[in-house]
Amino acid sequence: VIKYMKENKLTIQINKPINEVFEFTTNPNNTHKWIDSIVTEEINEKPIKVGTIYRNKSKTGNWSEYKCIEFVESERFVLKALNGDYSVIYNYKDLGDSTTEMEYIEHAEGGDFENPFTQEVLEKLKKILET
Repeated sequence: VIKYMKENKLTIQINKPINEVFEFTTNPNNTHKWIDSIVTEEINEKPIKVGTIYRNKSKTGNWSEYKCIEFVESERFVLKALNGDYSVIYNYKDLGDSTTEMEYIEHAEGGDFENPFTQEVLEKLKKILET
């Protein structure tokens, strides 16, 4: 059986220092503020590290669990779904002058995205961080 991987790749520039963008986007208390499909998110341990489990609840009441499989401070953050072939990669790049480029990539193997990210999601994140 051949599995086809779908990829959704988005990039945005945010006028905030890289550490602030990284801190905000990896903090489960902030997720619902910028991702409309998520009502709440929690983690099983602090500080966040490889192996940390993120649980989030969608607007439909479904819970999803993800494991942090890569965590490089202010550089890269990767989550993989515990039940399925779905993963999310956040790459952070310091552009200087307190500007950060964040690249968001989601992968789905042999399936489709339930709630694919759009540029609007990243625009909302940018607006929250810049005000």
